Amino acid sequence: MIMACFMIIPIRAQEPAEEIPETPAETVTPAETHAETEAPADTVEPTENMGEDMADEAGMEVVADEAGEMAGEADTVKVTDRVEVIETPDNTRVTLGRNQAIIVEDDGDTVFVALGSKGVSIVENEQGETQINVIEMDKKEKRDGGEKSKKRRLKPNYAGLELGLNNYLTPDYSMVMNPGEEFMDLNTGRSWNWNLNVVDYGIGFGTDKFGLVVGLGFEFINYRFDGQNGIMKDTLSASGEIVSFEPDYAGNITKSKMNIAYVTTPLLLEWQIPARHGRFHFSAGVIGGLKMWSNTKIEYRSSGSKQKTKNRSDYNLSPLRWGVTARAGYNEISIFANYYLTPLFKPNLGPELYPFTIGLAFTPN
Repeated sequence: MIMACFMIIPIRAQEPAEEIPETPAETVTPAETHAETEAPADTVEPTENMGEDMADEAGMEVVADEAGEMAGEADTVKVTDRVEVIETPDNTRVTLGRNQAIIVEDDGDTVFVALGSKGVSIVENEQGETQINVIEMDKKEKRDGGEKSKKRRLKPNYAGLELGLNNYLTPDYSMVMNPGEEFMDLNTGRSWNWNLNVVDYGIGFGTDKFGLVVGLGFEFINYRFDGQNGIMKDTLSASGEIVSFEPDYAGNITKSKMNIAYVTTPLLLEWQIPARHGRFHFSAGVIGGLKMWSNTKIEYRSSGSKQKTKNRSDYNLSPLRWGVTARAGYNEISIFANYYLTPLFKPNLGPELYPFTIGLAFTPN
């Protein structure tokens, strides 16, 4: 059947470049039949080495006359400018101009013949019965792992909303402030962190379960001071070091906090494990931040009424920072932790403190 396809397809597609004298039907050989389009198909007697005859006789004669040499690799035969036969151990491909017919042999029991996206499969089972089915070739190629079978890209778990609690550590990894720095003590339960991660992109390492993740987000930090104070730059010092601010209404302060906003971007390695109804995911890497703005806000009571003051300043905060991050979860919910290796304040312009955040992330895919 495959040899018959080789014989019939070139006859229909051939456009001879010059006129070849007719040869009586009883003396026609396979190569001459291929070169002469007027010869009836039923006068051709296929031989066992039809493919080799086409390459040796029709290919050498026709291509030598029209193109001067055979084209392609050793297993490629260019019969004419419009007909090309490519043979590999797995399949044979016959190209006709812009269209193509494909014949594929699987273990000698199955033959696929296709033209474009449609095809026919001819299967001979163990009982010697033959079944003929019409198939979609794109489905067949995906089943066999062909070029159209592309792996899904990694779907990361970063973009979404994060909610956490803030604090910072001293150089000896303690949350207890050093003497003289007690004004930086925080009420951790009210020091909230809001992160809006607007975009992420996953690059799978040949799979949709492991790869690299990059993204972009915004981090909003709220440090709630625990004492009856705020912070300020020391106006009596040339360096303007950060010191405690204790206003006249100290003792009536109901809320004192510092707000900071950053643009953030992560670089993560993410690993996903399929489960029954979704996937577990784990990721770790580095995260960087660029400060956008910062301010302090104090609310207090005076004469029975609620008052507040708000001041904008850079407060000697590090404009750029970087740290390490990790997260783990299932489907759309995960826990995350960020620890920054860049101090909160510029060196020698404030207490040496290293921020960290722990919280929950909601990352719909």
